[in-house]
Amino acid sequence: MSVFRSIVFSAVLAGAITGVVVTGAQMVSTVPLILKAEVFETAEEPAASPAAGHTHDAAAPAHSHDHDEEAWAPQDGFERNAYTTLVNVVSWIGFGLLMAGAFVLSRRDITWREGFLWGLGGFAAFILAPTLGLPPELPGMPAGELVPRQIWWVGTVAATAAGLYLIALRRSPIAAVAAIVLIALPHIIGAPQPQSHETAVPHDLHHQFIVAVTLTTLLSWSLLGGLTGLFYRRFSAAA
Repeated sequence: MSVFRSIVFSAVLAGAITGVVVTGAQMVSTVPLILKAEVFETAEEPAASPAAGHTHDAAAPAHSHDHDEEAWAPQDGFERNAYTTLVNVVSWIGFGLLMAGAFVLSRRDITWREGFLWGLGGFAAFILAPTLGLPPELPGMPAGELVPRQIWWVGTVAATAAGLYLIALRRSPIAAVAAIVLIALPHIIGAPQPQSHETAVPHDLHHQFIVAVTLTTLLSWSLLGGLTGLFYRRFSAAA
């Protein structure tokens, strides 16, 4: 029970702090770029009847479409920012639970420095590797079919995480070769791509968005790893 308590407490504290920090980072980095892209998306769309509405969540890394006139959406300003913060906090608590559970399974002596390295590993597996095949998208940009992209993304994350595990914890020539194969395999297969890459969104704007998302998530994973390691060590020692 003490181990479970250490996992939950450390994940909740680290995830809550990370969620608030990442929300602030998004407000000054990715959200302004998404709002700029929505202008091009609106200009690109043909005139529609009043019943066909489009809404876009400016706080989300990928755009969404809502064709239901009665669908609920948070109001711009405080309400939207509050829901964005809530979603970020819950999401990063979930990632914190995964990381703290991995701490236990690894049976390693965890410090904030060790947690920071685990955070870099999480960034590489969940963000860096998938981004090589599926860069973050702005509103108005074409994308491949959703289900194949999700399958490729999950497979890439799993293969990259397994490869990093073999490199960091197994440390043998055979494990290193297997790790290289696992990490490279999703990119050899290739990510599902749209039929056409034509878009009204400027290339420079998309490039800025990719850089902003990458830096924001790097900060988030590093912070989550360091804080989870710090809190997990303290709660474990107290237990």
